[in-house]
Amino acid sequence: MPTSGTMPYVWMLSGCFWFSLMALLAHSVGPEECDWQVVAVARSGLATLFALITAVATGARLVFFRPGILWVRSVAGSCSMVATFYALTHLPASEVLTLTNTFPVWVALLSWPMAGERPSAGVWGAVVCAVAGVALTQKPHLDGFPLAAWAALGASLFTAVAMLGLNRLRGVSSLGIVVHFSAVSTLFCGAAYFVFDRQVGLGRAADWDVFWRLLGVGATATVGQVFLTLAFSRGSATKVAVVGLSQVVMVMAFEAAAGWKSFDAPELLGTALVLGPTAWLMARARKRPAERKGGAVVEKVAIE
Repeated sequence: MPTSGTMPYVWMLSGCFWFSLMALLAHSVGPEECDWQVVAVARSGLATLFALITAVATGARLVFFRPGILWVRSVAGSCSMVATFYALTHLPASEVLTLTNTFPVWVALLSWPMAGERPSAGVWGAVVCAVAGVALTQKPHLDGFPLAAWAALGASLFTAVAMLGLNRLRGVSSLGIVVHFSAVSTLFCGAAYFVFDRQVGLGRAADWDVFWRLLGVGATATVGQVFLTLAFSRGSATKVAVVGLSQVVMVMAFEAAAGWKSFDAPELLGTALVLGPTAWLMARARKRPAERKGGAVVEKVAIE
C-alpha cells in the first residue's frame, strides 16, 4: 500500500493512543473527587482553547454556520460526549469503551427505517452476538444493568450519527472541525452541569492532584481529536473505524498493567463478542458509487 494510503490508519492508531490516555485520566477523577460534568467541561473547554490557539497560529480557516452537516456532527458528538463522561466516571474505562464501540450495530439497525435497507441474516446474527457480549461485560455488576452502561450505549448511538456526518464533510480544515465541535460540546457539557445533579461541586477542582488530571484530559483529547479528524476525513470511514477498535485493547492493557482491573473469562469473551461483530459490520460496509444530485456528489455508505 502506498505511504499516503497508510497514513489514515497511522493517524487513527495515534488518536486511539491519546484517547486511551484521556479515558484513563477521566476515570481516575471519580465521583468522590469531581462531578462528571466538570470533567466533561474540562475535556471540551480545554480542547476548544488548545485547538483555537493552534488554528490561529497555523492560519487554519474557522467555520461556524456552514456547512450544515458540520452542526450534525457537532451536536451528535456533543450528546455522545455528555453520556460518555457520565459513564467514564462511574464504570471502568475498558467497559465504557466496549459499549461505546457498538455504534456500527446502531448503523445497521437504523439503516432499515432510515434508508430502506433491510438487514441481512448476518447483520441480525452480529446484533445478537453484540447484545450477548454486552450482557457478559456487565455481569460483574450484581445490581443489574447500571445507568452508566445505558449512557454508554446511548453515546454509541450518537457517535454513529456524528461519524457519518464527519465522513461527509468536505472542504473544511481538520482544525476548523475540531474547534467547532469542541466549542459546541463545551456548551452542552456546561448545560449538563446545571441540568443534572451534582455531588461535589467545584471546590476540589482547584486541588493540584485533581487539576492536573483535568488538564491532562483536555490536552490528550485535543491531540486525539486532531488525529481522529485527519483519519476520518482522509481515509475510508469503515476501514478507519475498524482500526479504532484498538482503543479498547489499549485501555484493557493499560488497566491490567497498572493493576486497576483484572479481566475474567466471561468479560474477555463478552468483549470479543462485542468487538468481533462490530469489526465484521464495518469490514462488510461498502461505499456505493457516488450519486449526483443537483450537481452535487452525494456519497452513501451501506452495510451489507
